[in-house]
Amino acid sequence: MSGLLEGKRLLITGVITDASIAFHVAKIAQEQGAQVVLTGFGRMSLVERIAQRLPTPAPVIELDVTNQEHLDGLADKVREHVDGIDGVVHSIGFAPASCLGNPFLEAPWEDVATTVQVSAYSFMSLTKALLPLLHEGASVVGMDFDARQAWPAYNWMGVAKAGLESVTRYLAKELGPKQIRVNLVAAGPVRTMAAKSIPGFKDIEEQWGPRAPLGWKVDDPEPVGKSVCALLSDWLPATTGSMVWVDGGFHAVGM
Repeated sequence: MSGLLEGKRLLITGVITDASIAFHVAKIAQEQGAQVVLTGFGRMSLVERIAQRLPTPAPVIELDVTNQEHLDGLADKVREHVDGIDGVVHSIGFAPASCLGNPFLEAPWEDVATTVQVSAYSFMSLTKALLPLLHEGASVVGMDFDARQAWPAYNWMGVAKAGLESVTRYLAKELGPKQIRVNLVAAGPVRTMAAKSIPGFKDIEEQWGPRAPLGWKVDDPEPVGKSVCALLSDWLPATTGSMVWVDGGFHAVGM
């Protein structure tokens, strides 16, 4: 379907490499007619190089979602490139080593707080920072991993993802009167740089394909990218506070 996002102005976070889910969202969005602005954190020179690999090189804004000054100035920085925002992609998550793989009972609160702030609370803070630019009919999409159950080694990131799912529902309730939709895409395991840092991820990905009814390719982010773009489009105008499963059907059958 050519031009699904024709004329849309999108802010996409979370691009680190060209294997990132966010990179593929940006690529597909551009191919469907969208204008894209990226945000990056930490390795800005790397993100800027990766942004040049998109069909149309995209501008990159530095954004640390734990830095209130960055959030307060975000709308003005985005205005340097576009005059409004029709869609936002939140593809941000982080957990200190104590919260991933290490014993669940031993993670200190300081590390847990960081995990929750970056991986769940930031969905609200990012959206709030962009509210002056979000138009009626805009779509905000976050990236999730099934938080209904406890996964091996996922530990406090799993707790943060459960919080992210709740944040989505409350954001949908708050922003519905403004006709702004808020949804999540719950993706199956994709072999990104972030995923490689998760202890036990290989065990999860090895089981996913054989058990998913449609099968699953851990090295193919395109199905996830297409689904995010569908939510960013005008073709799901009455869908909000929801989670779209893009996992080959694995969630329906379990481990």
